[in-house]
Amino acid sequence: MGFADFYFERQKDIQVKIEVKPNNDLKYIVVIPCYYEFDIIATLESIWNSERPKSSVEVVIIINSSEDCEEKVFEQNKKTYNEVKNWIAQHEDSLLRFFVLNEVNLPRKFAGAGLARKIGMDQAVWRFNTLNQDRGIVISLDADSIIKENYFTELEKHFEQFPKTNAATIYFEHPIEGNEFEQVIYEAIITYELYLRYYKQALKYTGFPYSMHTVGSCFAINAMAYAKQGGMNRKKAGEDFYLLHKVFPLGHYYEINTTCVYPSPRTSDRVPFGTGPMVKSIIESTEEVFLTYNIDSFLELKSLFKLSDDLFKISLEEFDVLLKTLPECIREFLKKNDFFNAIQEINNNSSKIETFTKRLFDWFNAFRILKYLNFAHESYYQKQALLTEAEKFVELLNLKNDNIKTYKNYLELFRKLERQF
Repeated sequence: MGFADFYFERQKDIQVKIEVKPNNDLKYIVVIPCYYEFDIIATLESIWNSERPKSSVEVVIIINSSEDCEEKVFEQNKKTYNEVKNWIAQHEDSLLRFFVLNEVNLPRKFAGAGLARKIGMDQAVWRFNTLNQDRGIVISLDADSIIKENYFTELEKHFEQFPKTNAATIYFEHPIEGNEFEQVIYEAIITYELYLRYYKQALKYTGFPYSMHTVGSCFAINAMAYAKQGGMNRKKAGEDFYLLHKVFPLGHYYEINTTCVYPSPRTSDRVPFGTGPMVKSIIESTEEVFLTYNIDSFLELKSLFKLSDDLFKISLEEFDVLLKTLPECIREFLKKNDFFNAIQEINNNSSKIETFTKRLFDWFNAFRILKYLNFAHESYYQKQALLTEAEKFVELLNLKNDNIKTYKNYLELFRKLERQF
């Protein structure tokens, strides 16, 4: 019996695609979706040249295409498959093994990043299941990302120190200068990465417990947690966000900031949203400045979250009094979303304040926060220039920023802030 048998009983269409028996000490499996890629070898070389952990590592590359893909995609995928097979044949190591799958004719309805990642992650969990290794770690990487040399050894240190980890996000930095891309791409990725870090830090400031980056190339998940939460979804984009926000409520989630992933800043239109489309949108935009959520909308959220303990076993009369102390925007959002009835139901199922708090944030989760922010900016606030809001936030934290106030300098400041925790 394996720890994930219950998962595979529900996933009846899963087929074993890697026949080679896993090493008994297998601890890490890296899953890399690959679609219409031209230089995945650079990613594989960075893995090969990294410092080796004590336990065995496997890397599973899932080259994928839909049943109606363009001929150029099909041909490039076939070329990539052969290149990767040849590369693997020249890079044999019993403790670091590579496998490549070429998944063609995937259903048009589901074909995309989510399905490809799911295929690979399901194979990874299957292999851990044959060993009954419920603490096996499934690592998500992308085919255009490079890893730092200490990637595996730092992950190993983390999981040895925190063996109950259910999920971990891994620190990342997009390249922001060089000769590989045009200058406009570097300028666009600086803007976008600053936006990602501003949003994450502002959300963290509110007291929201699951303020974490959800980048497909930068996370690791415990095999048992993966199975317990129903595995990866088949969404064409945002699959990482949905999976991680299912796992975070299990607890034991961390940020690993002692190593780094370097995702590509390139433009892309292969997925509906994400880094590639955002970089493309920024470059093509006619707007003078990049707009983001007003910092005041986060401060309103903070005013609610700091009162979370007061909501435990609260009566209707007490709730009405508390509601009047909140700013108008958050107050109206709570009324619109029938917050008191939600709180009442949570209280009815919570005997301890710890249970109540967890269930409160199961209700006011990352999806509802986005809903709130959109509501706030439709009715009460206007989006503001990213640079302006980043500056306000830096002042709010009393951080020193003596440099010229540019996107790049603020990005470096936010990067430093994240590396400290």
